Amino acid sequence: MNILSELNTLITAVPLPVETGIFSGEAPDEYAVILPLSDIFEVHADNRPGFEVQEARISLFSKGNYLQRKQQITTALLNEDFTVTERRYIGYESDTGYHQYAIDVAKNYGLEE
Repeated sequence: MNILSELNTLITAVPLPVETGIFSGEAPDEYAVILPLSDIFEVHADNRPGFEVQEARISLFSKGNYLQRKQQITTALLNEDFTVTERRYIGYESDTGYHQYAIDVAKNYGLEE
């Protein structure tokens, strides 16, 4: 399992159209894009990590009021044991009419032997 597939499943269940990287089709009035941010190995005494931390950003694009959807996504993330590391309003895109809001998340994954 990895963070991108888990987030894709979670956002689709909200329900909200979602893509990884960029939205490839005609964009609806509200959608999400998932971007991978980092994969981190925590350092241990024996220099052999037992897990990795994967981080991603969910960019929410909305032509309407994004506040309720932001809370809905945040609640779903917390219920699925994601760590929400930051939430930030990016801005309004006057050329497209979308508000953009970013939710950064992290999750620990055990390493397979």
